[in-house]
Amino acid sequence: MIKYFLSVILSLTFFASIAQKKWTLEECISHALENNISIRQSELELDLADVGKKDAIGNFLPSLNGTATNAWNTGLTQNVTTGVLQTQTTRNSSYSITAGVGIFQGLRNIRLNQRAALAKMAAQYNLDKMKDDIALMVANSYLQILLNKANLEVAVFQNRLTLEQLARTNDLVDAGVLPRGDLLEIRATDANEKQKIAVAENAVQISLISLAQLLLIKDYENFDIADREFEVFPNEFLNKPVKEIIAAAQESRSEVKIAENRVALAQKDLELERSNYYPSLNGFFNYNTRESGADRIVSGGINPDQPTQTIGIVEETGQAVVAPNFAFITEPPLPYVEQLWRNDGISYGVQLNLPIFNGLSVRNNVKRRQIELKNSEYQLEQARLDLESNVYQAFVDVQGALKAYEAAQVALESQELAFQYANDRFDVGLTNAFDFSQSKLRLDNAKIELNRTKFDYIFKVKVLELYFGIAPNQLKL
Repeated sequence: MIKYFLSVILSLTFFASIAQKKWTLEECISHALENNISIRQSELELDLADVGKKDAIGNFLPSLNGTATNAWNTGLTQNVTTGVLQTQTTRNSSYSITAGVGIFQGLRNIRLNQRAALAKMAAQYNLDKMKDDIALMVANSYLQILLNKANLEVAVFQNRLTLEQLARTNDLVDAGVLPRGDLLEIRATDANEKQKIAVAENAVQISLISLAQLLLIKDYENFDIADREFEVFPNEFLNKPVKEIIAAAQESRSEVKIAENRVALAQKDLELERSNYYPSLNGFFNYNTRESGADRIVSGGINPDQPTQTIGIVEETGQAVVAPNFAFITEPPLPYVEQLWRNDGISYGVQLNLPIFNGLSVRNNVKRRQIELKNSEYQLEQARLDLESNVYQAFVDVQGALKAYEAAQVALESQELAFQYANDRFDVGLTNAFDFSQSKLRLDNAKIELNRTKFDYIFKVKVLELYFGIAPNQLKL
């Protein structure tokens, strides 16, 4: 019984620890990189590319195949011992082993091996790009939760101020300092803010569920992220020349590597098609044997009992035409193993194939591959231009986001002073509840805008860090 209670307590402690876990951004990204379905699919593509590489290596190895046949023939067939057609049932079997080797294939096997290596590299680049994309998606979802939580805190704090103001307004109305209409206005503001709190709570919950789904975590109710305060500082990358960031991106980002790999694959495909212009030379060696269940002929000669046989009559004389009457002596077949070594044989040689004319198919395929190569080169050039444009855009976005955040700070400070002034005037009855509510609403919007610009800046910094070559699992807040 004591062991039972201990196990229950340990289980409850374990589940409680899970429920209390607060996920950091680093933990979320690491979990996503290990469990995300899209990344798993990309890893399977890499496994398939590895199998393709082994196929290419196998093309250099000789082939060895064996066949075995055992058949029964029933009906009118030729007797293998007498050569006479007769109704019979016979059994025959045959066996062979054939080895083949490609001596020269127009360098095709070498190029297939090189292409398989490029295909494996392409799968790795696609996996790296998928990890970058998932890391950004996780970071964006994570920051969205932080933004929603910050907005919820603003809504709760502002409603707390409204409740305090409602109590003071009620006292002022009772004292005859303010009209009852101001009290009703504050109550309406309180109701509106409670509605905003409910909406903000839903936004937090929905964003948590979205991140949990991205991480393949099914326990939505207990999933939460670590709460922490963020100080926004100018990022170190803003002090770097943008050309340095572009150079780092071209060295590390998968977009350009994928495009470069496509050019290499297109070049290798062109070389493979040109291999079809060359002759091919193959060698082969075959060993075969056979056995039969039919009777065998052991001797043949004149039948002593009937040495001649009539084969026709001469019409003019009526004289019979005779011929020797041969008799075949047959015996049961030899033993199985003896027949196999008596009837075996080998064949070997080389086969040369010369491509002479194939309806211009090889020539046209070479032209197709040349066009595809040129198109992949254009795609590489476009990928480099796009990356340069994206880095410039990310760099400018970070600068703009920082300026927007700094401007939001100034606006919030101004709105806080304006609200304090409006609050003091309202307390002494120098302004009405509507003007007070409008001042408070502007303060709420300023705080929400500050939250938005802060997390927008943080996200854009993460994008710039990825372009600079920071690994996805090293992104931190």
